Amino acid sequence: MPGATIARVETGHYLIPLPQVLSDSTHGEMRGFEIVTARVFDSDGAEGVGYTFTVGRNGGAIRDTLVREIPDLTVGEDAERIERLWSKLWWALHYGGRGGPTVLALSAFDMALWDLKARRLGTPLWRLLGGYDPRVTCYAGGIDLLLPLDDLLKQTDANLARGFRAIKMKVGRDKLSEDVERVAAMRAHLGADFPLMVDANMKWTADQAIRAARALAPHEPRWLEEPIAPDDVAGHARVAREGGLPIAAGENLRSLWEFRHLIAAGVTWPEPDVTNCGGVTPFMKIAHLAEAFNLPVTSHGAHDITVHLLAAVPNGQFLEAHGFGLDEYIAEPLCLEDGRAVAPDRPGHGVAFDWDALARIAV
Repeated sequence: MPGATIARVETGHYLIPLPQVLSDSTHGEMRGFEIVTARVFDSDGAEGVGYTFTVGRNGGAIRDTLVREIPDLTVGEDAERIERLWSKLWWALHYGGRGGPTVLALSAFDMALWDLKARRLGTPLWRLLGGYDPRVTCYAGGIDLLLPLDDLLKQTDANLARGFRAIKMKVGRDKLSEDVERVAAMRAHLGADFPLMVDANMKWTADQAIRAARALAPHEPRWLEEPIAPDDVAGHARVAREGGLPIAAGENLRSLWEFRHLIAAGVTWPEPDVTNCGGVTPFMKIAHLAEAFNLPVTSHGAHDITVHLLAAVPNGQFLEAHGFGLDEYIAEPLCLEDGRAVAPDRPGHGVAFDWDALARIAV
C-alpha cells in the first residue's frame, strides 16, 4: 500500500557564531558557520528534519534550491520511496546544479526523509540502516592551524578531559618545518600509541604533499587528510604511493562515483560528509563501497547525525566530532563514553533543534 505523501517542506537558514575564531590552510579564519534546515511534513502530520552547513557563504543558494525547486518536485510523492525521490531530484537538478549547493540541498532533504521514516517506525536511525554497533570510536577534530603551540596543547588537554581518545590537528602552515615541529610536539604530548591524525585542507600540490608526508611520517599520524585538491585523482594516487602515509579524503566530494575514483587511486580512509555527499542514501552506499575494498569509512562534520551512519556498518571507524558543533541549539548533544560516541536510541536521528533559539540567528 502507498505510504503517506509529502505535504510540505519548510526551510530555515541560520548563521551560528563560533565561540572562538577557527582556522585552516584553505578557508582562513572562520568566525561563524551557516546551517540550512529542511523540515519535511507528510500527509499524516509526521515530520523529519535534515540540515546541511557551510563555512559561512553560499547558504542562500542552498536555501533557494530547497524553497524553489525541491518542493515542486516532491510534494504529493510517497515519502518512503527514498531511493526514487533521490534519483528523481538528482536528475531533475543535474544540468543546472551537479554538485555544489544543489547537492547540499539534496543532502538536507534526503536526511529529513530518513529521519521521517525512522520516526514513523519508532526506531533509531542506526538500527534502521543496519544496526551494527551503537558505539563508534570518536576523535576531536581541531580547526587550529593558527593556534600558538601552547594553545594547541591546552586545547588538546581540554579534549582529553572531555573524554576523547583520538585527536586531529591541522597542518599546512607556510613553512613545513613548523608543521613538523607542531606534529612532533603533539606526538610527544600524547604518547607513542595515541591516535593522532593530521589534516592539510587541500593545501599542497602532489609534490609538496609527498615531501610533507615523508617529513611527518616519523611521528606516525594515523592518516594525512586532504593533502591536495579533491579533484586531482592522479595526484592522490602519487601521494598514496610515494608519501608513505595512509590518506584520508572525501569531505569535498559530492557523489558516490567520485568516491569510486578516489578509492581506486589509493585513498584508504574514505571520508564522506552526509551534509554534502547527497545525504544518507549515498553515504551508506559509499560506506558499503569501502567495505567491498576492505577499507574503513570515517566521516566529516555533522557528528550528531553521522554517529548513526557509522554505527550501522561493520567498517565504520573514527567519527569526527567537528568544530562546527550545534550543542547550544539541540536538546541532547553527542554522548561520549570511554572515547566512543554513542548513537542514541531515540526514534529517527534524535537531533531535536531549539527552533526558538535558531530564530534569533536567522539569516
